[in-house]
Amino acid sequence: MGKAHLNTLTSYLLSLLLLLFWGNSKAQDTASSKIAVTTLIQELESTYGIKFSYVDEDLKEISVSFPNDSNLEVILNDIRKQTQLKIEKLNSRYYSISKSTTVDICAQVLDNYESNTIPGASVQVLGSTVATVTNSEGSFSFTNIPRKSIIQVKHLGFKTLFITAEELVQAQPCKILALAQNYQELDEVIVYKFLTDGLAKLKDGSVQLNTEEFGILPGLIVPDILQTIQALPGIRSVDETVSDINIRGGTNDQNLILWDGIKMYQSGHFFGLISAFNPYLTDKISVIKNGTSATYGDGVSGVLDMRTKNKIETTIFGGAGFNLISGDAYAQIPIKENLAVQFSGRRSYTDFLNTPTYNNFSEKAFQDSEIETDSDFYFYDFTGKVLYDINPYQRVRLSLISIDNRLDYLESNETCNRSIESNLDQTNLSFGGTLESDWTDRFSSNLNLYYTRYRLNALSISNEARQRLVQNNRVVEKSAKLSTKYKFNESLQWTNGYQVVETGIQNTTELNEPTFISDIKGVVYTHSLYSEMNYNSANQKLVARAGARLNYIENVNTFQKLRLEPRLNISYELAPHFKTELLGEFKSQSTNQIIDLEQNFLGIEKRRWVLADESTLPVTTSKQASLGINYDENSFYFGIEGFFKEVQGINVNTQGFQNQGQFNGEIGAYTNKGVEVLINKKNNYYSAWLSYTYNLNNYTFETLEPPSFPNNLDIRHAITLAGNYTYGNLKIGFGLNYRSGRPFTEPDEDNPIDTTVFPNEINYREPNSSRISEYFRMDASAIYDFNLNKRIKASFGASILNLTNRRNTLNTYYRLSDANEIEQIQRVSLGVTPNASFRVYF
Repeated sequence: MGKAHLNTLTSYLLSLLLLLFWGNSKAQDTASSKIAVTTLIQELESTYGIKFSYVDEDLKEISVSFPNDSNLEVILNDIRKQTQLKIEKLNSRYYSISKSTTVDICAQVLDNYESNTIPGASVQVLGSTVATVTNSEGSFSFTNIPRKSIIQVKHLGFKTLFITAEELVQAQPCKILALAQNYQELDEVIVYKFLTDGLAKLKDGSVQLNTEEFGILPGLIVPDILQTIQALPGIRSVDETVSDINIRGGTNDQNLILWDGIKMYQSGHFFGLISAFNPYLTDKISVIKNGTSATYGDGVSGVLDMRTKNKIETTIFGGAGFNLISGDAYAQIPIKENLAVQFSGRRSYTDFLNTPTYNNFSEKAFQDSEIETDSDFYFYDFTGKVLYDINPYQRVRLSLISIDNRLDYLESNETCNRSIESNLDQTNLSFGGTLESDWTDRFSSNLNLYYTRYRLNALSISNEARQRLVQNNRVVEKSAKLSTKYKFNESLQWTNGYQVVETGIQNTTELNEPTFISDIKGVVYTHSLYSEMNYNSANQKLVARAGARLNYIENVNTFQKLRLEPRLNISYELAPHFKTELLGEFKSQSTNQIIDLEQNFLGIEKRRWVLADESTLPVTTSKQASLGINYDENSFYFGIEGFFKEVQGINVNTQGFQNQGQFNGEIGAYTNKGVEVLINKKNNYYSAWLSYTYNLNNYTFETLEPPSFPNNLDIRHAITLAGNYTYGNLKIGFGLNYRSGRPFTEPDEDNPIDTTVFPNEINYREPNSSRISEYFRMDASAIYDFNLNKRIKASFGASILNLTNRRNTLNTYYRLSDANEIEQIQRVSLGVTPNASFRVYF
């Protein structure tokens, strides 16, 4: 009994001392002072002889007011009230603390200019049906909503505000939310979560990818830029590569790919199976299918504009990781308050380590041959960037990127006892700089300069080292571009600019036995003036952009051409949640890739960049129009868009025809008419979507018979059914992809070989009159995030491509063998391909 009284007295004295300590030291500012909840917990443990179990990350940056009571339960209840943390008593000594899954929140919405209350503002818990409006005092409250939910606050004339519910938990009294007046132009997001975190559709119809916020897509465990965009309707790769992306039925060379404003002529590693752009320092990627701004030239099919992180951070950040193909690291390091450097590097270990992923990739790349290949292959890429703020109004950015693929291999044919030593070196080195200047509150400018060099060098030594074949493709491009913007008011902006581009391309072939030398060089200059107006109505219902680009294109050896290209982009809110889009554009380009038919490299890389000369290859031109309507309310999105696209000035050699002797450099056009549909159901935990694309894509070559026939990329039907789910730190993605078969041309059954000419040729049926079988693939992926310590985070990922191991036929073509027999060549898809990754971030 005495011992019990002693314990009670001890507890009382300790409580009194704790109260006196806090009361005397903090009495002067009790109401306003805060203490970290972790500090308070440690004091309670010491004072009351108890222990708390909790996750450091859960309590990080949470603070509470000093307690004004000596009773432990009163103090704990006060902590619960202030933080809405879940505190449970496990026994007489041990307690557990965790974040509750739901919270109660409140806030008051003010104008950040005059600090006036904003009544009638719409407040919604995204991903749910919970919504309200602010009262006459500008206040609102919610009860029992998910702690991690995102609150959207919007009102006409003000920028939409997004804030997590967790940020509003501790407000005592309710937190003040200040809305800024709306100065946004055309980049307001109309779909907050589009398929997965980090994907957003903008009002101008383009799609933006933010890699830092990226969630998960089926089959992907890293935010591979060129793989990710293929989740969008109308964007596909018919041969499962990232170096051959087809936007609305166009070939890959018809896409304008920009990295920090620099045009890129190489986009893939491992023969197109992996994107060459490190995603972890890439901040935002814009994907544009139509309605392009007049500031962009080239890219008659689409634009992919990648921008690396452009803000100087005060602390170092970075990360590193590896998967079953390569390892990489990246970081941004602040040097001074106004100076920082970025770098990223990646290298494969495929030249010294074979993995299941590498073996499957190699099998796809080296297929359609009986030759046994002993290869030594690796790739690497490196990027660097200097960020320097001269002053608050002028900023300099210098960027560098280097991409390299190297392959050495020995082909041995045991049947005829011959060997071929070959090597392939594909590189892209680019650097550029920008000067951003804000001259006044209304007027700004952007000066961009870049140099880019692409090289494809190939060497083949055969016939016991007697025959030597050298092939080179070299592109050198230099550009200077000056853009200015003038804001008349909050709704109207005028953009003007001038760009000059010099593009030189050289194609060389040297063969010593028999002797053959070809060296073709050319230079094209493009001078462009552009101007456009941007309008954004005060009520946000109408967003419009209209402009034009005037191009003067000159090939110093053959032609000069003047072309005016109008651009139009209109978005209008027909009714709440309903928006319609009208897009149109004229575009042109003077560079293309032709397809070489030589089989020296087993079809690994046989595309060469060439310049337009207005005889064998005209300047390629396009015109496109589309009309769409979108419905987006709460957690449901529906969009449908119809389009018409016509591209003229194409040569059969740029279209991927691989049948020997089928064509002879004919020039024509193609038209594509189609419909794209996307249905997306989403909330804070899952996103499920169904997309469908219909294309009617036909060639027209007046000199051929028949003059019109299906395009090589005429995929009539494409369907994707996919979804992802987030449970705590675990993200899971699963998806199904189906598309109808692409066209191909079969030999004539009655008279397959024409023996009246030398060398003999294959007689074909009507072009693209047959189709390969339909394509079906099932993919899955999972990522688990966790903390190694308070500063370093980590993630583990695993994925499987083609779960069913269905070997889809990607292409079929024919050639004559040495025995004068017709060979059918079929390229098939990847089989079941696993991959795994581990990453750390700091």
